[in-house]
Amino acid sequence: MRQFSDAARRLARSATDTLQARQAGARVLAGLRPGATGVRQHRATVASGGVAALALGVLLLPGHHAAAQTTVHPTLPGSSVFTATAAPHQDGHLVQVGEPTSYKQPRSVSAQDRVAVAHNLTPAEQPQPAAPAQPQQQAQPQPQQQPQQPAAPAQPQQQASPDWSSPAPGAPTSNPYHKTNRSYAAGFHTGVDFAVRTGTPLVSVGNATVVSAGWAGAYGNQVVLKLSDGHFAQYAHMSKLAVHAGQHVKAGDRVGLSGSTGNSTGPHLHFEIRTANRYGAVIDPIAYLSAHGATNF
Repeated sequence: MRQFSDAARRLARSATDTLQARQAGARVLAGLRPGATGVRQHRATVASGGVAALALGVLLLPGHHAAAQTTVHPTLPGSSVFTATAAPHQDGHLVQVGEPTSYKQPRSVSAQDRVAVAHNLTPAEQPQPAAPAQPQQQAQPQPQQQPQQPAAPAQPQQQASPDWSSPAPGAPTSNPYHKTNRSYAAGFHTGVDFAVRTGTPLVSVGNATVVSAGWAGAYGNQVVLKLSDGHFAQYAHMSKLAVHAGQHVKAGDRVGLSGSTGNSTGPHLHFEIRTANRYGAVIDPIAYLSAHGATNF
């Protein structure tokens, strides 16, 4: 195709050279024969037009690089060859069956080669007849239940009173038991001090009988209780007494208010547990009450 294009170019160039040579010869003849100038010029024009047409036709031959390309434009969307849906390919060698089968085509190696199940050929399932209804047995009458008696309203539970308690529930201690102190007659702290403000309620540590309630010198206002197990509880430096000798009290009953009477440097409760009703016959109060179940320290 490229060789053909080169040949076309050479032919066009040769035609152009021939035209130019004839025009030059015409001009020479025109100078010699002025009367024939118009006829020769007309012939030359006709000849040049033919050559030009021939050269243009050669350039438009297929395969030339300058040849115009034909463009196909689609018409309306969906109707042109660029958008039309191609028809589905039909396989003439495919055997369609209504259900799986052991069909074998002639001269076929595989039993199921090119065999497909066509669901549109499968017969619809026939509805199964419903089972006959079983006769219902008559329900046996249920015995009538006796109406339930309304439950009695629950009685509010009474909180059990504690058997043992701290003399000043929830109060911290400020001076422990048996701390060495030469200013004491016994040479050590015979009780435990609870850090409470003046007027704090003080309670009986257990079920007891009031032995004494009044002034006791260095102890100030004091109360002594004889507990149910034979031990004695002593409360000192009280600001107010709430019991009297011979009175029976239970754990948690108020015996008076705290203060700072007697030999005291400030408001607090000095509390002792004694094995006998005398000075110095003492044991650890916190250990004693804890062993009896008191927990509200």
